[in-house]
Amino acid sequence: MDAAQQDTTARARELQRNWYGEPLGALFRRLIDDLGLNQARLAGVLGLSAPMLSQLMSGQRAKIGNPAVVQRVQLLQELAGQVADGSVSAAEATDRMDEIKKSQGGSVLTNTSQTATSSGAPTVKRVVREIQSLLRSVSAAGDIIDAADSLAPTHPELAEFLRVYGAGRTADAVAHYEAHQS
Repeated sequence: MDAAQQDTTARARELQRNWYGEPLGALFRRLIDDLGLNQARLAGVLGLSAPMLSQLMSGQRAKIGNPAVVQRVQLLQELAGQVADGSVSAAEATDRMDEIKKSQGGSVLTNTSQTATSSGAPTVKRVVREIQSLLRSVSAAGDIIDAADSLAPTHPELAEFLRVYGAGRTADAVAHYEAHQS
């Protein structure tokens, strides 16, 4: 990738951060992880072609042009949160994704990371996902694991943190977070 392409990609990701709360690559990777999807299945549920999804994830394209797709992203974010907190089973999630695929939706994508419990406090899962999102926006999972491997001999706790939050599953990160809140 030449310098002009890198600049274009960086601008696209910054626009995505402004429009959607984070780069779409990070958002879509989290949905893939949390819902047990692959890119092709995510593209199908959202109503995008696989190449379009890839372009959005890589920053070759900045904006989701179809408002119904934006709404489906929001619905999938909500579903992923319900799966993570145990209120929706994996089987129910599959059925819900089929319903989401058929939905027409609106044009507003709210930042679900701001969602709070009735007491106003963010849920543990939301805090963990913010940490994951931040780490994953800085570096790819493979690079985070490499960094953790480098730190492990001298800083094993920090290495574990990087592995769990930077490359692990949300459920494991929630368990880690709860275990370290004493």
